[in-house]
Amino acid sequence: MFLRLKPIGSDGFVLGSDELGRDMLSRLILGGPAVAVYGHCSGGVRLFHRRRHRHYRRLYGGETNTLIMRTVDVFYAFPSVLLAIALSGALGAGIGNALLSLTLVFVPQVARIAESVTAQVRHMDYIEAARATGASAFTIIRVQVLGNVLGPIFVFSTGLISVCMILASGLSFLGLGVRPPEPEWGLMLNTLRTAIYTQPWVAALPGLMIFITSISFNILADRLRTAMAIKE
Repeated sequence: MFLRLKPIGSDGFVLGSDELGRDMLSRLILGGPAVAVYGHCSGGVRLFHRRRHRHYRRLYGGETNTLIMRTVDVFYAFPSVLLAIALSGALGAGIGNALLSLTLVFVPQVARIAESVTAQVRHMDYIEAARATGASAFTIIRVQVLGNVLGPIFVFSTGLISVCMILASGLSFLGLGVRPPEPEWGLMLNTLRTAIYTQPWVAALPGLMIFITSISFNILADRLRTAMAIKE
């Protein structure tokens, strides 16, 4: 099966080939759907965040908001990895189910941060000043609340990208995410793991891509956090 594996630098294969003779460079370039999964996942998180603040005045401190946050606490109490595996196992393999699982895993985390930051902003002096000038509740929410809450949420969400990527790759590695023959780094690790002792580059390359990409997003999140701290 692994006779078709070609080493790095082979003629026509810059990074070698996999067990079926497919170009590793091409599959690595196309093998990052975890980033796309997070894009959709974070879109769901942002939608949840916006809807909460759209109805902020009506929900904050009321029974509905309490019910929402207690539901969030139930999901938040479970370890992210186990919850993602359990949800993906229950929903079945596939990119759509992986997307839904990751969204359900990470929405509670972002919701908790949004709740904490919003509670702090709500009691700031500029909120009281805006009320004193006769600003409407919608204007206060849109300008004062969202303007000061979205920054920390964006930084936190950027840091979650690497976590989401690793989880998405892990789901594919376990057969709960992307299905063959679609290229995906976690799935490539699963397919090529038996060749690690004879042709280690085939498993090292997708693993290296996951490592580099996750580290890059962590560094980006740290830089954004530092920039926001300096601005403040």
